Amino acid sequence: MNTGATRHIVVVGAGWAGLAAAVRLVQCGLHVSIMEMAPHPGGRARSLDRDGQTLDNGQHILIGAYTETLALMRQVGADPDVLLRRLPLTLRRPGQRGLQLPPGPAVPAFVRGVLACSDWSRAERLALLRTAAGWALRGFRCAPDTTVAQLCQRLPARVQADLIEPLCVAALNTPAAHASGEVLLRVLHDALFSGPGAADLLLPRAPLDHLLPRPALAWLQSRGASVQLGRRVQHLHRTVDGWSVDGDPADAVVLAASAAESARLAAAASPTWAACATELTYEPIVTVYADAAGAQLEAPMLALPADDHRHLAQFVFDLGALGGTDGRLAFVTSGAAPWVAAGREAIESATLAQARAAWPSAHWVDGLTVRQVLIEKRATFRCTPALQRPSSRIAPGLWAAGDHVAGPYPATLEGAVRSGLLAAEGVLAESA
Repeated sequence: MNTGATRHIVVVGAGWAGLAAAVRLVQCGLHVSIMEMAPHPGGRARSLDRDGQTLDNGQHILIGAYTETLALMRQVGADPDVLLRRLPLTLRRPGQRGLQLPPGPAVPAFVRGVLACSDWSRAERLALLRTAAGWALRGFRCAPDTTVAQLCQRLPARVQADLIEPLCVAALNTPAAHASGEVLLRVLHDALFSGPGAADLLLPRAPLDHLLPRPALAWLQSRGASVQLGRRVQHLHRTVDGWSVDGDPADAVVLAASAAESARLAAAASPTWAACATELTYEPIVTVYADAAGAQLEAPMLALPADDHRHLAQFVFDLGALGGTDGRLAFVTSGAAPWVAAGREAIESATLAQARAAWPSAHWVDGLTVRQVLIEKRATFRCTPALQRPSSRIAPGLWAAGDHVAGPYPATLEGAVRSGLLAAEGVLAESA
């Protein structure tokens, strides 16, 4: 192990987890080399060039409780107050008022918002408050094998359809019948008990690259970090003094690539860790960008009624209201395996039909034209009950980061950032 000179750490992967790890390590005075197989940073939360236009590979929702992500953005000079539009938590469908939380501390705001939700009957509102109070009294804990559907089985069907199912697919990208109730409760706990504004929606009003990937790379390079884009690491070997990364020495390595890529590199060092990483299964996300002159929604983000056979998207974003192209909408479908199997033509047709059903009298809807269909086939791991996720520590001097690594959060930006910080702290602790 290098004991005299500045320690050299290799971070494999320049997604949000790898960038978080690299920033933390550089802050602590270590020399960092970042190796990313793609020609661009950002991982699965990045911007793309399509026909001369910048489009994100998907729409990402942050919440006020994502404290580590917001702190990292500020650290590298990306101001969340400028780049993100903060709104009180709102789950609103076209033509409805929906659930809207007023400003202020999250718990009383939640109670006031539920009581004011005119789309639900008094019995439905009280049933939700009783259920939520029960979760709070139990410390937002449940048996590890509980699904979201089981957790919410006593809630009225309309509340489940309007609130639980959209929250579940937005946070866990897994249908409620198969999603982990334990993980959803953790997200709800942090949203309601992390202080004022914790439940607020933070919607990007700039391309994803501007939120973290590009500012972080610039910050790292200005402090001497080496960045190699378009380089896929081929071999990782343990040495007497540390590790060899394609023949280059390193005192420690953070694998912040995909689970499959990290498993390939870690297989010799820890077959057990690699096996756990490769056993994860995945859910796709489909994003359909569509344009229409004069298209404008009632809110920057709306929930949509979806089903497996006709209407696919659970959310739609008005990108013109978020600093993007006027008249451009982004329809997002989580847990989209049936639609990926159906193909792009079916996705386009169903999207346009869903828009006509949601806004039948809108002057712009007949002119709506699909511009791009983006499919992330392995967008997030399938967040099922009692899921065994790979640990952060793989072997001495070898750590893992990524939203797939064991932690309290599902596959979210906050989960990725926290995993990167955890891996960095592990490297630092080993060198202390």
